[in-house]
Amino acid sequence: MAASKPVKDESEVKARVRVYLDALPANARKALRAVRTIVRTSVPSATEHFSYGIPGFKLDGQPLVWYAAFKNHFSLYPMGTAARRAHAVALEGYETSKGTIRFPLSEPVPIALVTKLVKARAAEARAAARKKTSKR
Repeated sequence: MAASKPVKDESEVKARVRVYLDALPANARKALRAVRTIVRTSVPSATEHFSYGIPGFKLDGQPLVWYAAFKNHFSLYPMGTAARRAHAVALEGYETSKGTIRFPLSEPVPIALVTKLVKARAAEARAAARKKTSKR
């Protein structure tokens, strides 16, 4: 299956996430497992998703977050302007770009901040799902 195609079968999703995480260096694997736990705890109704070659979560059929590890950082996507603006003070010192926030692997995962960002994304995903439903 091509990396760009979303994986939809729940057992296949979990297997792909496990393979992805197991292939990472220990520090990146630890960070992403923490992110995965934060999402599961913060938004228990979110479902795991795997697309674009990276793990993520959906909520009410809408993208919630994707997360990925790189050599020196891990990233959360999509983090729109509203979320970045709402948490601007807390995000000082972190590299951001359109839709992405990067967290250095050399530092502990900022659990409180990631939790706030995930909850902000959950509110956005729920609003998008309501909007989509009301158009039907």
